[in-house]
Amino acid sequence: MSDNEHDARKGSRAWTSHAAKMLGTSENVVLVLIGVALVLVAALLLYSGMHDLNEAVHRGPAEIEHKSIEILNTVLLVMMTMEIVYTVAISLESHTLNAEPFLIIGMIAGIRRMLVITATSTEQEAHAEQFHNTLVELGLLAAMVVALAGAIWILRHSAYNSVKPRDESGGDQLGRGR
Repeated sequence: MSDNEHDARKGSRAWTSHAAKMLGTSENVVLVLIGVALVLVAALLLYSGMHDLNEAVHRGPAEIEHKSIEILNTVLLVMMTMEIVYTVAISLESHTLNAEPFLIIGMIAGIRRMLVITATSTEQEAHAEQFHNTLVELGLLAAMVVALAGAIWILRHSAYNSVKPRDESGGDQLGRGR
């Protein structure tokens, strides 16, 4: 290989390395902005939920009962939003995308929807078809929550088993050598 070809390859690598660093920095900036926006959304939602709760308390028990579903829905939405913020923070710190926080967000969303359906179904008139659809939706949501919980267990279990502790002699805890 001639010196000119070697210099051209070195220059090409320097350019691509610089571009990769700039894109990485851009990704970090965007993730920080996303995190800030999500925290602001969560704070505003929490303020809205607390405002609704305060109004309901001042209006009496009937209003508390009426607003409780809406307040619970808002608080669970704040939890989901903050879990997304946590996921963004992990991505920013480690530059990897972890599946577990997304599974947790899915579980919270499923439970949130189940609670809302259950709470609002007592207020609605029950027609046979509507009742059937509600039961099917609740069943599917329950299956989804169980599946997501199973996926979280599998992730945690596989991570635990992939890191086998070793004793001081160089073998694992069962006495086997390397």
